[in-house]
Amino acid sequence: MTRFNQQHRIASALLATLLVTQLMGQLAGCAVTESPSVAASPVDDAAITASVKAALAGDPALKVSELGVETAQGVVRLSGFVSSADSVAAAASVARTVQGVKSVRNDLRLK
Repeated sequence: MTRFNQQHRIASALLATLLVTQLMGQLAGCAVTESPSVAASPVDDAAITASVKAALAGDPALKVSELGVETAQGVVRLSGFVSSADSVAAAASVARTVQGVKSVRNDLRLK
């Protein structure tokens, strides 16, 4: 076997190993895993809703009985009626302070 043929075989084997390694890395990056936050989302959303309601109840200017609070994937939706524009802003501000709230969709309306 000539020196050229031996070097060619080594280079081919090295290239094949490199390609297989790269392919395995790409396939591993495509693995699908279930996110624990997706499975726990309904429980977390219920806890967030309860926390937002409790926080709103602590503001004497807001009548919690007239406010609706729904949470989906950490996004809180406020609905219902309030007596002033300041109350609309205050409710959203209070909701944003609750841990776990990603954003607030403020659908409150003036009476």
